[in-house]
Amino acid sequence: MHTRSLDQTRNIGILAHVDAGKTTTTERILFRTGATYKQGEVHDGTTVTDFDAQERKRGITIFAAAVSCTWDGHRINLIDTPGHVDFSAEVERSLRVLDGAVVVFDGVAGVEPQTESVWRQADLHRVPRIAFVNKLDRAGADLDAAVGSIRTRLGVTPLVVQLPLATGDGVVDLVTRRAFRWVDGVMAETGVPAGADRHRRALEEAVADLHDTAMEEFVADGALKDATLRDALRDLTNTRAGVVVLCGSAYKNWGVEPLLDAVVAYLPSPLDVPPVHPERPATPDAPFAGLVFKVHAAPTGRLTYVRVYSGQITKGATVLDTGTGRAERVGRILHVQADRHTDLDGAAAGDIVALVGVKHAGVGATLCSPDAPLVLEAASTAEPVVSVAVEARVAGDTDRLSVALARLVDEDPSLSVRSDPETGQTVLSGLGELHLEVAVEKLRQTAGVTVNVGRPQVSYRETVVSGVGGVLFRHVKQDGGAGQYAHVLIDVAPSDEPFGFTSAVVGGRVPKEYVKAVEAGCRDALLEGPLGGHPVTGVHVTLVDGQTHPKDSSELAFRTAGRLALRQALGQSTLAVLEPVAEVTVTTPDDTVGAVLGDLAARRGRVTDSTTRAGTVVVTATVPLAELFGYATRLRSRTQGRGTFTTRPAGYQQAPDGTG
Repeated sequence: MHTRSLDQTRNIGILAHVDAGKTTTTERILFRTGATYKQGEVHDGTTVTDFDAQERKRGITIFAAAVSCTWDGHRINLIDTPGHVDFSAEVERSLRVLDGAVVVFDGVAGVEPQTESVWRQADLHRVPRIAFVNKLDRAGADLDAAVGSIRTRLGVTPLVVQLPLATGDGVVDLVTRRAFRWVDGVMAETGVPAGADRHRRALEEAVADLHDTAMEEFVADGALKDATLRDALRDLTNTRAGVVVLCGSAYKNWGVEPLLDAVVAYLPSPLDVPPVHPERPATPDAPFAGLVFKVHAAPTGRLTYVRVYSGQITKGATVLDTGTGRAERVGRILHVQADRHTDLDGAAAGDIVALVGVKHAGVGATLCSPDAPLVLEAASTAEPVVSVAVEARVAGDTDRLSVALARLVDEDPSLSVRSDPETGQTVLSGLGELHLEVAVEKLRQTAGVTVNVGRPQVSYRETVVSGVGGVLFRHVKQDGGAGQYAHVLIDVAPSDEPFGFTSAVVGGRVPKEYVKAVEAGCRDALLEGPLGGHPVTGVHVTLVDGQTHPKDSSELAFRTAGRLALRQALGQSTLAVLEPVAEVTVTTPDDTVGAVLGDLAARRGRVTDSTTRAGTVVVTATVPLAELFGYATRLRSRTQGRGTFTTRPAGYQQAPDGTG
């Protein structure tokens, strides 16, 4: 159990677009803080946080990895998150338990599509952030352009506290008015270049515009003291009114130590953020409460990763999973350093640890003291949009495959498994092609099962275009025992929300508990639409009237009536099939842009933006997800291997007639 006070603890994440340098930055942080004694490299497959075989093979982060280190007397618990859009659910779950984050930007590309996505995710969780503009050693890197994209594309006020030296191997710190160079990875102070005062003045003015105390001092004295500037930057970071911007090159080993200083100086401790629950202050003497944000089936057993928000937990303790009401016994508590673990006697508020012995609590579960139960809000789970049929190649492996699939879904709730009622096939669904590729490969590695995989299929939805009113359904059943009796009258209309339900029943003709049962039945009916058996979205149901029986009415009867009534109403409504679409950003040389645009048009793509940057063209288009299968191979052939692309979900749109 740690002995540092909570104000000396930082729980942060590293966020970015794929290939912006998150893992390299994490690796340098661990090396500079003495947590590791050798610098790992992504391209060599030797990094600490990308320890999974698939991560090392593909050269990308797939699974969020927790590590910790010490800097300037502060304990930094750090989570390196994936950058690829297919693994955004890992980012979402990590953000739920973080107090702050470092967002890494490519100094050449600036804000990229997935950067916007993770930024919006952090906004939803109200996570304070600082920005690190990385890769300034690359040709074409431009700090001003990157900062401009942060301002325009993210809609925030960047507060630039560092500038790169003209020599390309160091930074000027505008807060301390000092400059540093890195020679062979060693930091040394150097002379502050001319013109730094002008940038310091611009920083003071920007901060004074946003911070009342700083404004008072600036007006009175015409300048800000270093301490005032530092305090104001911390306040603006924690209130998310401004974003501190630092710069450097993690790969070239410059800028990392000042980044660590900024993490300590500007990002909040567990005491600086609002309590996760009014009854659970972030103190060790409060009742225990923690949130499960990751589950991992390690060779040594099931690891349940928990952020401890209040109180303490010790080995052998019994905790309550409030979602299921199940008591769980904690066999071991582990300090986690990616794939390496060290036993602890206990953990306290502010810690991020892994528990061994917790057999059933899943991702999003609240664990707490049995005598002080409460429920913490879990991270939302994205709906799968791509599916593949999977089957064991050897019939005798079917049971092993089922167990392995259940373990996969336990680890990653953004995956789902179902049995197709028409074909009898087992269908695995996820957030993208790569997401499913990784899941299937994990099946082969961990379960030792040879798997046949079908072609990817997108997950369609059905929606109400025009509804119907006055649909009456009478559910009456009498088979010798207790009867079932429920009459419901409903109206169905289109909705901008996935599902809405209101009751217009007057005079108590349908009791409240039966109204809730009707709503539950309607939700059941949405699982399978009349057009193609796809889930239904965009519908509002109004319960207009109903009738009960003094003996035979029950919640079950009204739930059944609600389900069958909505099915009948959907059959009478006008519905349309929706297909998932993605925003595709293609970067291609200007001499191949015509071929790229033609191919996007052939895929029913709609171009929304096009910009030219240093001999390349960046095209943004909205494309149906079904048309993107195999796009990477086609883009390489159309651009002689020089084109790249990224995608991110863009919702649903009406599909052409006959689709689905």
